[in-house]
Amino acid sequence: MAWIYPFLANRSFLKLLLIVNITGTIYGFYWYGWQLADTPTIFLPFVPDSPTASLFFVFVLIAFLLGKNWPIIEALAIVTLFKYGIWAVTMNILVFNVQGSLDPAGYMLILSHFAMAVQGLLYAPFYRIKWWHLVVAAIWTLHNDIIDYVFFMMPRYSMLDQYTPQIGYFTFWLSWISLGLAYYFCIRKNHFELQLK
Repeated sequence: MAWIYPFLANRSFLKLLLIVNITGTIYGFYWYGWQLADTPTIFLPFVPDSPTASLFFVFVLIAFLLGKNWPIIEALAIVTLFKYGIWAVTMNILVFNVQGSLDPAGYMLILSHFAMAVQGLLYAPFYRIKWWHLVVAAIWTLHNDIIDYVFFMMPRYSMLDQYTPQIGYFTFWLSWISLGLAYYFCIRKNHFELQLK
């Protein structure tokens, strides 16, 4: 698998990935626009889950292009990219199961969010995350679950309302799986130096 890392570290590829993630982030905030308009101000940072995750990764990519590492942002990025990437894929598959169909936007969300989850893991060997960075990411992520499922600020899929308790339970354990993967790939494993070309 190490053969892929020089490609991932290529400056041109990083710039392309940066453009893709900026575009996806902007679209994500637009997608949440109607829900954000109804959200109390205190909860605003915790509602747009996926675009916030891709925004973290935008800053990771900017740091890489500057020849730097921002480990707290890296920890937040890998955990939230995987969590909300897999979460959105699962929710859209559940929508398909409930409705018997999915519109083109739903299929686009499945593909884009799966790619979101994968990209965070692919860059893991380049991160410089330490334990305390992962603790910060854990506090953010688990606190977000509380905001979503105690104060009901989760993304709204009206056709899935009857499954809210099960989705909340799934989301809680997905958070822990995401944190476990971040530990495995970023703290337990060896690192590569990011050498831009």
